[in-house]
Amino acid sequence: MTSSLGDRYAREFLVGWSALDSNGHMANTAYLNLAADARIAFFAEHGFSPSEFRRIAVGPVIRKDEVQYFRELGLHDTVTVTFAMVAMSADGARFALENELWSPRGERAARVESTGGWLDLAARKLVAPPAALLAALEQVPRAPGFVVLDTGTWKSTPVREPAASR
Repeated sequence: MTSSLGDRYAREFLVGWSALDSNGHMANTAYLNLAADARIAFFAEHGFSPSEFRRIAVGPVIRKDEVQYFRELGLHDTVTVTFAMVAMSADGARFALENELWSPRGERAARVESTGGWLDLAARKLVAPPAALLAALEQVPRAPGFVVLDTGTWKSTPVREPAASR
């Protein structure tokens, strides 16, 4: 199911058996998988299915993921995963994304922050997306504090820099 949660794209998923760890709650890698599934669903709904990405020979590549956990999720919980853009270069080549996972009770279970870009699948290098893909990127809801990245630079999620070490 697809909807919007506030000003964010949202998609619902059911936590399945394969997503659990030995403690009986959702495994850390399952959070990353659901975040990716929500993002891919958004692009499919905006004209970029996996087969279209293969056709244009450009695909998303994630350089860094950071997960913060707040609540446990368990077997057969219905999880709402939101998606918003935190930052993007003007040409769309690089981006920082945020996914939040929400429990059936409406409590935030986790936040996934990802930094990435677009990979030319033949040349194996980062590129600016084609015009139609850039248009789809422009439709990704913007997170509060959205910033424009300098073209050609990799940055971690710029609005959430870690505190200095003590």
